[in-house]
Amino acid sequence: MEKQNDNIRERLLARMPQPENLAAYREETASLLAKHEKALFWEKMPSTVLAVSAVAILIANWIWAHKIDAVVSQTMWFGIGLLMFASILSGLRYLIYRSKVDLLKEVKQVQLQVLELQASLEKNGNARG
Repeated sequence: MEKQNDNIRERLLARMPQPENLAAYREETASLLAKHEKALFWEKMPSTVLAVSAVAILIANWIWAHKIDAVVSQTMWFGIGLLMFASILSGLRYLIYRSKVDLLKEVKQVQLQVLELQASLEKNGNARG
């Protein structure tokens, strides 16, 4: 079991950027996270628009219920349900993406901390040697 843990550890460390690229990696990480935050804003828009549309149709149906035909009213209720279902699905998609971005943010923070520790160790090793 220890051999497998060492193998996984070595593979993870091999994928890490080198400590001499720490400043560039920090800037790259900040721009990547900013790009994802911007994308998250636009990912939430369809859910919001669909929910507002459903509420608008609900209000219209309530206001004009006595003036419209029963078939039209039932069609409006079907449309409201369809819009709300689509809004919920879109909101779920947003929440999944949000959790992925949060996880990515935490992983990048840990990577930066590991790189800073490696750079610190190398600096202390060169000072002693």
